[in-house]
Amino acid sequence: MIRKMLPFHRAAGSAALAALALASALSTAPGAAADEDNAPPLGSSPVCAFYEGNGLTAFGEQGEHVSQVQCMLANRRYLPWDAVDGAFGPRTLVAVQRFQADHPPLVPDGLVGPDTWSALWHA
Repeated sequence: MIRKMLPFHRAAGSAALAALALASALSTAPGAAADEDNAPPLGSSPVCAFYEGNGLTAFGEQGEHVSQVQCMLANRRYLPWDAVDGAFGPRTLVAVQRFQADHPPLVPDGLVGPDTWSALWHA
């Protein structure tokens, strides 16, 4: 299981970070956050078994629900495996927005609500 919990720090400029992350994401191809050889670290499993709910998950949060989102995004090559850390930061935000943009009618707002959870589970 891949899990590295980081202390939670909410930066005053989180909205600015989110805007920069989105601008950066729009300048590259969908799924480009993960390289072609995106594979889980040796000795780990790509199975996501952190969280089974569908509650709203957003930038700045941490915990098992964030780890679940990250693991599913990494399995779908939207996020590199080294970013699966349980903290919803700029890399995760960009990956969520790319995934949402690739799966209409989802809105690429970076919020993981019931519709995005469903798309992640069924993609």
